[in-house]
Amino acid sequence: MFTDYKKQRIIAIIIAVIFAAGALTSCAGSSGSGKGGSSRKDTFILAQGADPRGLDPAYVDDGESANVMVQVYENLLQYGEKDTSIQPCLAESWEVSPDGLEYTFKLKKNVKFHNGENFNAAAVKKNIDRQLPPNDTSDMPYADFTFEYVDNVQVVDDLTVKIFLKQPSTPFLANLAMSLAAPIVAPKAIDDGTAMEKPVGTGPYKFVSWAKDSAVKLVRNDQYWGGAPAIKNIVIQIIPDNSARASAMMAGEIDAMAQVDPASIAAIKEKNIPIYEAPGMNINYMAFDVTRPPFDNQKLREAIIRAINVPELVQQLYMGYSVPAYSILPSFVPGYAANVKNYEYDVEKSKALLKECGAEGMNIKMIAYSNPRPYNTATGVKLAEAIQGYLTKVGVTVDITQYDWTTYKQMATQGEGDIKFYGWTGDNGDADNFMNLLSDQNRSMNVSGYNNPEYKALIDKAAATPNGPERNALYAQMEEIVARDAVWLPISHSIINVPYAADVVNFSQHPTGSTYFKFVSKK
Repeated sequence: MFTDYKKQRIIAIIIAVIFAAGALTSCAGSSGSGKGGSSRKDTFILAQGADPRGLDPAYVDDGESANVMVQVYENLLQYGEKDTSIQPCLAESWEVSPDGLEYTFKLKKNVKFHNGENFNAAAVKKNIDRQLPPNDTSDMPYADFTFEYVDNVQVVDDLTVKIFLKQPSTPFLANLAMSLAAPIVAPKAIDDGTAMEKPVGTGPYKFVSWAKDSAVKLVRNDQYWGGAPAIKNIVIQIIPDNSARASAMMAGEIDAMAQVDPASIAAIKEKNIPIYEAPGMNINYMAFDVTRPPFDNQKLREAIIRAINVPELVQQLYMGYSVPAYSILPSFVPGYAANVKNYEYDVEKSKALLKECGAEGMNIKMIAYSNPRPYNTATGVKLAEAIQGYLTKVGVTVDITQYDWTTYKQMATQGEGDIKFYGWTGDNGDADNFMNLLSDQNRSMNVSGYNNPEYKALIDKAAATPNGPERNALYAQMEEIVARDAVWLPISHSIINVPYAADVVNFSQHPTGSTYFKFVSKK
């Protein structure tokens, strides 16, 4: 449920006053200051629309969690500051065998986890092994996604680790830089089972506290191997209501806000607040549950899709700050097929198909999330209501049940709803990262429950194919299959719009959806 506007404004003001008064003296002490309080110049407050689902990268799959985890954890590899180029991180260098099955990583020396443990090859092996069969569990949504082709991991010496694959995997190095599954957690935190609530990594910020539905607090790691970042304290503040978040931004109570509602952008610009803008590497979509009636019927799915005018919906709901999606892939991701189209809007054809299926006057149960998402800043409820309006015109009745994001994920994973609304922000810039969703056996990832052996064979073939025209053609073939089978209705690709305070320097949102605060400072 949304928290009402007034309550959120009060919370935002209280938090701002607390920081100004120096309530983070415990953070200052832990970072070596020893006296005095923390001013707002020492603190960066980012407001986002939902709580993290958890803080252990093996068990979560959402951007709200990633926003915290990328500050605390690091990976063997990392992306470029503003792109998805692959660069060294905890691994100084790596070699790949000619057959593409053996990866040897040389690790950085003298790196410690925040709890004092040494980072080494054993820690890398432990983090990957727990996500491989038979250790992996059904609540590890990214395990198969990231490590599907890994056979085993071997410690060569303290600073050398080998990863052996079952088959070549072109996206494997990119996967190792992702903010989910691949980050390296301190072994003791894994053994204790505490990482979901109290993350321990090697990153530029250390975890301080997490008050659920309120804020996550981090403090600078002054012993960070890459050099201590400029800002001492980071606060990820939770403000579910779009208007309350925008109001806090315009009042100067926060330093940046995620998931800005298009309706608020004009008012924010009038305040001369800078907005970071970039193309969104994401997809916002409507998913049918294809595992059971009524939507195990392809013709019925087509009938529903033909009832919805996507370009009109996107313009009205997102006001020019999202673009209509004609495929799963954003147009700038290699493998995008411009010639692949969804079933076109056609009310009469929709009615004819409904009649052919004996589904005239049918009732559909939809579930929707009540908060904004990076790919859908208007909220899942508003999107569901817009779809409901179109379906009413063809005689279809829609019941909408809304949940907060954490509950929604649980309901969707359990198969609740005939239709559900989901989305995806690309983790690594590779087409596999999007298209693999529809071959994953974990319902948290593949909410439709789509299971097509032909499609899965193409996924495996594309993963083993080097980058280039042949690989791109395989993804185009997959896009055609999904459009034909009408598993999803792709709706939009959101444009990144992140307002930030005028005194903030070098602020950006990475194409993968997170902000890396180690690059940010204040004037």
